[in-house]
This record gives sequence, C-alpha cells and structure tokens, in this order.
Amino acid sequence: MQLKELQQQVDAWIKTHGVRYFDPLTNLGILMEEVGEVSRIMVRTYGEQSLKKKEESKNLADEMADVLWVLTALANQCEVDLEAAMKKNFEKKTERDAERHLSNPKLNDKQF
Repeated sequence: MQLKELQQQVDAWIKTHGVRYFDPLTNLGILMEEVGEVSRIMVRTYGEQSLKKKEESKNLADEMADVLWVLTALANQCEVDLEAAMKKNFEKKTERDAERHLSNPKLNDKQF
C-alpha cells in the first residue's frame, strides 16, 4: 500500500465508520497514548523489564499499526501529503548524514 492510498483509506473509514475526525489535539493525545503502548511492549520485550501477566497478549505489530493510523489521521487533518513528506525527509537525511553514520564506531558494535 502506498502512503497516499493509506491516507485515502483512513479518511474514508473515519467518514463512514468514525462519523468525523476527532479534533487535532485529541488525536495528538491519542497518538501519545499509542506510542506509549508501543514503548511499553518494546521495553518489556527487548529491555530488562518483564511482561506482566495481563500484558502477554499485547501485539507489537497491532500497536505500531495504531500509531500509524493516528499519525495518518493527523496528516489528513493538517493537509500533509505523507508520500511527499517522506521523499523530502529521505533527501534531507541522505544529504545531511551521507557519511555520518558510516564513520560512527558506536554503530559497529551492536547488530539487530
């Protein structure tokens, strides 16, 4: 799925099933909640804390999709074309960081 298609599908779903968009500040709060849920799973899966019994059924992929959903809704509300924004962001990072990460010795000692 292309980002443009994602934005169109989120918009259509909200208008048919969600009645209307929440206001942008409400969606910002929801985004922060969803990012927190991703953080909690990551900390307990890859960090030193263990999962609580009720958290064992949490799904990282689903929580990441929730983050993307709300971010997409915010992009729609703020008239941001995510495809164009990502293309520009790649260009910025490529120009700015062309050699930076390659010459960083800290990145050579740990692989994921």
